Amino acid sequence: MIDLRQLRYFEVVAEEEHVGRAAERLHISQSPLSRQIAQLEERLGLTLFERSQQRIRLTRDGQTFLAETKALLTHANRLESLGKRLGRGEEGGLCIGYIENAMHAGVLPNALRVLRDDRPTVHIKLYNLPSLEQLEGLRQRSLDIALVGEPPAADDPDLTALQVLDDPMLLALPEHHPLAQQKHLLPEHLAEQQWIGVQRKPSANPADDFVAACIRAGFTPQIPMEASEPFTALGLVASGLGVAMVQKGLSRNAPPGVVLRELPWLTYTTPLWAAWHRINLRPLVETFRKVLTEPKG
Repeated sequence: MIDLRQLRYFEVVAEEEHVGRAAERLHISQSPLSRQIAQLEERLGLTLFERSQQRIRLTRDGQTFLAETKALLTHANRLESLGKRLGRGEEGGLCIGYIENAMHAGVLPNALRVLRDDRPTVHIKLYNLPSLEQLEGLRQRSLDIALVGEPPAADDPDLTALQVLDDPMLLALPEHHPLAQQKHLLPEHLAEQQWIGVQRKPSANPADDFVAACIRAGFTPQIPMEASEPFTALGLVASGLGVAMVQKGLSRNAPPGVVLRELPWLTYTTPLWAAWHRINLRPLVETFRKVLTEPKG
């Protein structure tokens, strides 16, 4: 393979048409420069210069070779610059996994806005996936960052995580429900309600479970209907089919016909973790991790 240094030498000699001036410009002595040009010609099997005592000039083939040399060196310089920008985390791409609550609560949109303001050329691909699939994506390196509802185990050899949100839950009621206008809601008000459950994966901590939280608050919920995700539950609430608990992050997107109420005495939240691989070779991933996890303000 051709030595890029020899090509750079060839370019300067061609521009100066004088080995001495070219050597001075390149900050090397004349003799090694002459040897490098001779070695390049020998490697190519091509005479690049017509030589005389006063000056050297490009042959016709040398002129053609110079044009391609300039193009290659320009691209090499651009490639070096790109590599340095990638090394500083200024360019490149991110593959980010997320669950819906990361979007609805504003965690992901806000972090992406900060990243884009600082690094507008970064290419971002988003993947809406269940938490377990995201964690596997981190292990396989198909994802750079995951926003999950269930973090990896604390002793996971490959992955680590940090909680970025503990979203409070709100009671969703049909707007014409008798409790919608109740000034103070108490546990006994909810004991006989028809609940619409929202399916969640079993948590490692039973205290986070909705039913357990209700029992601690003083009532046991009756759950004759379950929805696979919170927007479906909100739609059922709007239709008057029951009441539900949904994340506060969804409040801006609640459909008409739904009233949302806080229950300060119900200790039940929806957590969100940012997870990533312990071995991170890309500065851009580290930059986005800091945007997600470091305190704002």
